[in-house]
Amino acid sequence: MKAMILAAGRGERMRPLTDHVPKPLLKVGGRCLIEYHLGALASAGIREIVINHAWLGAQIEQALGDGSHWGVEIRYSAEQEGLETGGGIFNALPLLGEQPFLVVNGDVWCNYPFHQLPVEPAAGLAHLVLVDSPPHHPEGDFVLQGGRVRLEGGPRLTYSGIAVCHPALFASCTPGIFPLAPLLRSAITAEKVSGEHYRGRWVDVGTPERLHELREEITALT
Repeated sequence: MKAMILAAGRGERMRPLTDHVPKPLLKVGGRCLIEYHLGALASAGIREIVINHAWLGAQIEQALGDGSHWGVEIRYSAEQEGLETGGGIFNALPLLGEQPFLVVNGDVWCNYPFHQLPVEPAAGLAHLVLVDSPPHHPEGDFVLQGGRVRLEGGPRLTYSGIAVCHPALFASCTPGIFPLAPLLRSAITAEKVSGEHYRGRWVDVGTPERLHELREEITALT
């Protein structure tokens, strides 16, 4: 299975830190955020990785190169302007191929065991990793019932930014700027999205405050 790391965001909430450095290259514990994903994916046996970029994307290519340092092969999907999550994945489909692929947001930090992800979504179009809703997103995103993701129902969980997607999820799309969430909601309504509840450590590193907290946490562990 191939993997795609989403790294094209401008990082507006992280400014001014991202005015001169793309968010995935911000450092935690002496390593760039995106390096943690590369190491974890390599450990899970995933060797072919696509990374999209837009804002300061040349820095990402310079920092990561061809991926050989981590034992992986990186191919880049450059965007003239950020295409958002859905548009960025759609634009990279020629690099990802015709089989289901793993997607992970470049601005999250976690210790999720990627080798546990299913090779194919059980329900057809997507398999989402959901987490307990953090304080900054208490309303959550979706509901998990019997291994299927629902829009309504029991306790709400938050989408972690980790998923396995089938290319068919994007069958009705055309090139351009668009988010992933509406595609997921449509697939959920059609009962074609499975999911799991991950209870391990996960951080949405979306603000300078959360970045600082994560840095202190990692420092305390080393």
